[in-house]
Amino acid sequence: MAVLHFLQGVAMVILSEGVLWPITRTRYGFDPGTETIFPETVSFVDANLPLIVAAFLFISALAHASIATVLYDRYVRYLDRGMNPYRWYEYSVSASLMIVVIGMLSGVWDLGTLVALFGLVAVMNLSGLLMEQRNESTADTDWTPYWVGTLAGIVPWIVIAITFVGSVTASSGQFPEFVIYIYVSIFVFFNLFAVNMALQYLEVSRWREYLFGEKTYILLSLVAKSALAWQVYFGTLNSPI
Repeated sequence: MAVLHFLQGVAMVILSEGVLWPITRTRYGFDPGTETIFPETVSFVDANLPLIVAAFLFISALAHASIATVLYDRYVRYLDRGMNPYRWYEYSVSASLMIVVIGMLSGVWDLGTLVALFGLVAVMNLSGLLMEQRNESTADTDWTPYWVGTLAGIVPWIVIAITFVGSVTASSGQFPEFVIYIYVSIFVFFNLFAVNMALQYLEVSRWREYLFGEKTYILLSLVAKSALAWQVYFGTLNSPI
């Protein structure tokens, strides 16, 4: 998995065109004529989109390489306890970068909003960490962290949908189709992670064995990141818009 993520990250850097994506910030403007203030959007920085896409692939590669080598013994001990904190640490960064990319492509360019999206997805994944820690030695499953994570995780998709619909309306329906595919497909993948966790704690079928759920997480992570990276690449990185 480390190799597969790393090679895709390298491919993004080498093959992608240099697409710079505008990041803006909102501040007060002042109209001296009417002596009133108003919200004003100004340019903040042009982000290198290929590097952001490559970043979440490299982060996953580093995480997998670490637990396969220097952290392997600890990783195995955690699995024996029915938990894997390293997964949630990695997801809290890599998945958060993924939502930032999706937000940017959907029309969310405001720095403050992007930071909030990043933070909410990080909270969602750290709630997964709390779920495993809290239920390590309990007889009855405490679902509180699960539902907190679900709430934190759904808000970014609602925010993106609001901007997404506004962008489609403003462009009279002329909107890049690949962004629609990205939104739908990655939304489904994000929810499959939650389903996987629920099946683990409900001990449904093969999910009674923690390692089956762990393998499912690993596979979902690879497929979701790969799907997003290559949809972005074929949608915009190989032909700047």
